[in-house]
Amino acid sequence: MACTTDTGCQSTCYKNEEDDHQPTPTPLTSSTKSPQPNPIPNGNHHGLCLKCKANHPISSASSGSGDDVRFCGDCFRSNLYGKFRLAVTSNAMISPTDKVLVAFSGGTSSRVALQFVHELQYKAQLNFEASRDRSLPVFGVGVAFIDESVACSVPSYEVIEGIEDIRQIVSSLAPPTKELLVFPIESLFSSTSTDGKDQLNRLLDGVTDATGKEDLLIHLRMLSLQKIAAENGYNRLVLGSCTSRIASHVLSATVKGKGYSLPADIQYVDARWNVPVVLPLRDCLSEELNMLCDLDGFGSLKTIELIKSPCAGINSLVSSFVKLLQEENPSRQSTIVRTAGKLTPFDFNRIPEIIDTNVPLATRRRQKRYNLKPNESISTESFCPICNSPLSKSEVLSSTSVEDSHKDSHLFRVECCSSCQFQILPKDPISVDNFYMLLPQPLVSKAKHSKSDNLSILREQIEDCLLSDSEDET
Repeated sequence: MACTTDTGCQSTCYKNEEDDHQPTPTPLTSSTKSPQPNPIPNGNHHGLCLKCKANHPISSASSGSGDDVRFCGDCFRSNLYGKFRLAVTSNAMISPTDKVLVAFSGGTSSRVALQFVHELQYKAQLNFEASRDRSLPVFGVGVAFIDESVACSVPSYEVIEGIEDIRQIVSSLAPPTKELLVFPIESLFSSTSTDGKDQLNRLLDGVTDATGKEDLLIHLRMLSLQKIAAENGYNRLVLGSCTSRIASHVLSATVKGKGYSLPADIQYVDARWNVPVVLPLRDCLSEELNMLCDLDGFGSLKTIELIKSPCAGINSLVSSFVKLLQEENPSRQSTIVRTAGKLTPFDFNRIPEIIDTNVPLATRRRQKRYNLKPNESISTESFCPICNSPLSKSEVLSSTSVEDSHKDSHLFRVECCSSCQFQILPKDPISVDNFYMLLPQPLVSKAKHSKSDNLSILREQIEDCLLSDSEDET
């Protein structure tokens, strides 16, 4: 919403909703002062940064009202890092004993996420070295890149060059050293590259809906990240999802009929996975991240768009719509996320409590306020075997009513959420059989165990209404 005050507002609101076009800031380092010949109407009559009152703002636009005309480069970066740090500390995302894996795609969001996590680790290292007792260790950081070139029309030499650029970025970061893990997405299907590529392409070809094919690839990407995180001992997975992307997801999930599971996807923490997923950039706009990359000079990293979203897909259409809304009113994306944030989150949207006695007491006390207690159930929900979305009670009832005598492929279909059944799974029973045979093993194994889990969950939910054995006999 627009800010109507005449004083220097330091929040993320905007004073003039009609001024929606901002000039592209000139790339400069975070310590460079941009020349400002004339004062600008940013709440400061001297035309200086609203925070430090010493440097000139980034942009010299006289009609602007964004952060680029309110803050200098240093203060803008500090403000953005402050959002990141507040999200990390307020939600107990990272503790000193953690081993954090940053999902890196080469885009601006993941680049900023990696940079901020690195800075957080670097400061923790300095504090550790300066501490006398050294009771709090320094958390580890790794970087994961999922190679999806086999599913997209990307020349192999571009992928090789892009991976080499990523290696240089990771190796250029100051110590502690960070491990880079490159995982071809076809390895999720088979250890043999040729067999994995063929199986993946056949699976994607079996999905006729453009949105369903894109969503399936997103789910396979998350499975790949979970696989390499678990195999390499990481217990946190950091994604670079920002406010802009989450706002698009809110609308697209609503269109797809996934309103029940929507609260699970937009929280700071998502612990329904074996390796909990955290979103430290949830309060940052994509425009801010792009500007920061230009300011800090690490926007030169080559972005590899391995996933080319189809123009006819729901995700792409919604993203274009949200971008248009942002141009008309810069606060729209934040408003969408704040409104969706009022939905009640699930129990698994918090980090589980640390019960390991080997963990320092200071670490356990720090997380006790925000963590999920052991007596709070984290498994009261059943999940779709494809997208891992929580299933509503009606979906659980429909899946448990199916006889076990049916084929595994049919049982798999009824275990899926309504959105996956409509957009991803084929309609023809024979095609469903072929689709089921092409799925990676983690999805198949999860579907086989989910039916018994759903029955146990259903019994827990209606336990108060059931008659005991003694009552039944009387």
